[in-house]
Amino acid sequence: MDAPDFSLRGKLALITGSAQGLGFSIAQAYAASGASVIINGRDEQRVNGAVERLASQGFSAYPLVMDIGRLREQQDHYKKIQDERGTPDILVNNVGVRIRKSLAQASLDEILELINIDLVAGVQLSKLAAQAMADSGIAGRIITLTSIAGQLARPGDAIYPVAKQGLTGLVRALAVEFGKHGITSNGIAPGTFVTETNQSLAADPVRGPAVAARNPLGRWGQPHEIAGAAVFLASPAASYVNGHILVVDGGFSITF
Repeated sequence: MDAPDFSLRGKLALITGSAQGLGFSIAQAYAASGASVIINGRDEQRVNGAVERLASQGFSAYPLVMDIGRLREQQDHYKKIQDERGTPDILVNNVGVRIRKSLAQASLDEILELINIDLVAGVQLSKLAAQAMADSGIAGRIITLTSIAGQLARPGDAIYPVAKQGLTGLVRALAVEFGKHGITSNGIAPGTFVTETNQSLAADPVRGPAVAARNPLGRWGQPHEIAGAAVFLASPAASYVNGHILVVDGGFSITF
């Protein structure tokens, strides 16, 4: 029997929200595994900076400055990708925002903003990507970052888990609908990682250690530690994994 194939050579991957954080770590790992990557974000300077960083390492990377929350513009952006680069073999739904408020505190506008960006945008982009893969005969991969917050809940953070649980449903709906085309859909549920958005929390002298203490590994995750799961699910080694949520949290969500 041949060894499992974890190579992404010759593949084109679109990773949303990949100018920094977990998205950039995934893009970097895909590029190191042989893929060409499309870096996405709203901030042109940040996107171009990420592309230049990968290019300086000898990797193939292209910019896509797009606000994924502008739902009516998604199709035009995706068509432009196809025209200029071809149909992506891999889509990673990574973009997410968080509004840490209780339902009583959250306004309707805040609820709609979070649901549109964290859930609806991923649903629509997955629809575009999966249909394009099917039409092109590509046995593609769709990987969606959910969260351990999609399985758990806590006071004062009511809307985010709703969207993330919705993404879990999206993972399975895509798996069922597009599996017949050889397209797999899986999710990654990250725990607490020291990304740019979490740095202040991790550095807090009280809350940072408290979060670490709840984890069986006794620490926060580092962004590069998401890479193995992301590469695996995108690779031929995961060809029979479909509709699965892979938790990457150091064991945080299994303790009480």
